[in-house]
Amino acid sequence: MVERSVAHGSFAIERQFRAPPAMVFGAWAEQAAKGRWFAATPDGWITALYELDFRVGGREVWRGGPGDGPEHAFAGHYLDIVPNERIIYAYDMHLGTARISVSLATVEFHADGSGTRMLFTEQAAFLDGQDNLAQRRAGTEELLDLLVGEVEGG
Repeated sequence: MVERSVAHGSFAIERQFRAPPAMVFGAWAEQAAKGRWFAATPDGWITALYELDFRVGGREVWRGGPGDGPEHAFAGHYLDIVPNERIIYAYDMHLGTARISVSLATVEFHADGSGTRMLFTEQAAFLDGQDNLAQRRAGTEELLDLLVGEVEGG
């Protein structure tokens, strides 16, 4: 029997881009661009499904994982979008059939000279000891590094 628990945590990550806010925002909003960095998989992993309906009320889904399992799944729901300024979405993560976390994420885009300062903030509830703040922050850092590469061509 699984022992039920909830651990709450939050973190914020800032990234600087040598690109205007519209370009950074577009890398979140356009399915092809977001698919290149967000749906990218580590060696030995596969993406089974990636869908993006980027609008208030729209959903985003990613499923995949290591070829020998278990499946990892992300299901997000967009709550607020202000073009080139802000994105707020709620999402849950599954490992196999188990929901491992539920989160609220806010992405802010601020003009900074000719570039952009982006602030990503996440508030999460980690369920039943199957995920934790350190792992989530590390995974998010890796994804945001890929986003920098997508936007800046590196």
